Amino acid sequence: LYNKSNYPPYAGGGGFIMDGPLAKRLHKTSETLELYPIDDVFLGMCLEVLKVSPIGHEGFKTFGIVKNKNSKMNKEPCFFRSMLVVHKLLPPELLQMWDLV
Repeated sequence: LYNKSNYPPYAGGGGFIMDGPLAKRLHKTSETLELYPIDDVFLGMCLEVLKVSPIGHEGFKTFGIVKNKNSKMNKEPCFFRSMLVVHKLLPPELLQMWDLV
């Protein structure tokens, strides 16, 4: 389905941030490309057309966070404060995180 040997750089679908003007440009660009079934890659294809490269950020924990379940850091608000997107937390863990922050 994809005619190149490697996918273009793309932002993981777990979360990303962009400004409004870029979102509008992406919308217009998306209408010029054939839809690709992997949404993350399709976003990368659109970004490639626009000559925009995604930038990683430490605050995105889309594969979860590594933590020792008995660590004192689990109760430390500063541990969570720098995170923007966190996956793989159970609902009670999310509520605890938000209470701390």
